[in-house]
Order: sequence, then C-alpha cells, then structure tokens
Amino acid sequence: MTNVSRSEQLLFLTDEQLRQGIELMFFAYRGFTADPDRILEKYGYGRAHHRAVHFINRDPGLTVNELLAILGVTKQSLNRVLRQLVDDGLVESRVGASDRRQRNLYLTVAGNALERELSAAQRVRMKQAFSNAGPEAVVGFRKVLEQMISPELRGQVLGPMESVRQ
Repeated sequence: MTNVSRSEQLLFLTDEQLRQGIELMFFAYRGFTADPDRILEKYGYGRAHHRAVHFINRDPGLTVNELLAILGVTKQSLNRVLRQLVDDGLVESRVGASDRRQRNLYLTVAGNALERELSAAQRVRMKQAFSNAGPEAVVGFRKVLEQMISPELRGQVLGPMESVRQ
C-alpha cells in the first residue's frame, strides 16, 4: 500500500463521501439559518429580507440594481421585499446624487438594529464552529466555499471581501 497523505486522499472523494458532504451542507445551512429564521418570523419576514438587510448594511448606499446583481433575484421579487422593508421603516431609499433615476439604499436605525440581531446569532454559531474546528480547518473551509462559487461570480464576490480578510 502506498503512503498517501490525507490531503491527497481528499482529492479523490468517493460518491459516498460526496453525498455525505452534500448532506452536511444541507444540515449546516439549516443550522446557520435557524436562529435568524426565528427572529425574522416575528416580523413576518423571510430569508430574502435577511439577505437584503445584510448586503445593504455591508454597503450603505448601494443601488437597487447593485443589490439585484448581488442577490441574483428578479426585480419583481426584490421590489416586494424592499417595499416591505421601506414601509416598515427598516430601509430608506434615497434618490441618487449623480443620477436621479438611481435609488440608493440605507438601513435606518431600526434596520441596523435588526441586522445586528440577525448577524449576532450567526456570528455566535460561526465563532463556535471555527473555534472547535481550529485554524487549519477554517482556512480549508474558506477555500472550499470560495471554490463552490461559480467562476464567473468568484471575482465579484471575493473582490469586496478582500478588505474583510485583513
């Protein structure tokens, strides 16, 4: 039997190992979204609201079109979510300074509070998982996630995150 390193073994996963990885992703995602889902339910919101609030918080002033591109949803779907968030006083839509046709999105004080509540629940779960797994696993996990992003989006997604890494 040849002496194959653990990292070399991982390059040749069996169908069963891949199936287990897929199932782990399903259950991890369910756990990752469970706490925010409970919070969102109190407001009558869903995960689309959470994603919109998250990305508006990350980049205050982003345009509706930029948010559409990030989320990859239809304009109709996003408009329904944004209308509800604006009507409920969580998001403010301002006319663009350079182009009056643009709408720039900002979280209100209440929107910021909701975002902090939602992300706090997820940060606790991620921090615990990362601490338990160890630094090498964190680096490996990040690499796997980056590689799961479609190649045409990877640069767009990872570019803005470079500042987060440092």
